[in-house]
Amino acid sequence: MNVIELRGVGKTFTDRAEPTIALQDIDLTIVEGEFVAIIGPSGSGKSTLMNIIGLLDVPTAGTYLLDERDTAEVRDRDLAKLRREKIGFIFQSFNLVPRLSVLQNVELPMTYAGQKTKLRRTRALELLGLVGLSERTGFKPRQLSGGQTQRVAIARALANHPSLLLADEPTGNLDTKSGDEIIAELKRLNREQGSTVVIVTHNPEIASAADRVVTVRDGHIISDEKGGK
Repeated sequence: MNVIELRGVGKTFTDRAEPTIALQDIDLTIVEGEFVAIIGPSGSGKSTLMNIIGLLDVPTAGTYLLDERDTAEVRDRDLAKLRREKIGFIFQSFNLVPRLSVLQNVELPMTYAGQKTKLRRTRALELLGLVGLSERTGFKPRQLSGGQTQRVAIARALANHPSLLLADEPTGNLDTKSGDEIIAELKRLNREQGSTVVIVTHNPEIASAADRVVTVRDGHIISDEKGGK
């Protein structure tokens, strides 16, 4: 099944002094269970592409199908619900809430989704076990290493059973060892949980760990090749 299908997608920003074309004629299909890296230099359009895939932005041209559903036909008020149910986000800056414990941070998406306390607590503990942080449930983010903090972000991203996991520069703020551990964790989730994973990165070494490497430059996809690290 195609999780992501973009047909002739373009994005032009008109809220600037001069219209800026960020993406042009993007055709991209990602099937269920794939691990795909989108790579490109700063300003290439890869982050805009990630935002469109994650329903954080809308294309100005072309069609985007998510789980074979045309996103242009989804009413604005339903987009947040679709995003919450289908997509898990892992951000470079982690975006954890400093005042909340590790457990509470993982519970947060389920709280927004209206899950009952017992169910979300059980799910959060399960996910923290999955990423090897069962003994850190009561810790605050500031008490964790960078790699541990990113693992909490991964657990939180999985909270609502998303079919698609999006990671924006997931190792950008980490040292090499921690970065390698996070990529290994994403690969394991992809392999064992069947999660479809898409990462955006500027690092060819990180990208090579994916099944496919999609290279973006000047708003175009210039190559789509196998990874295989």
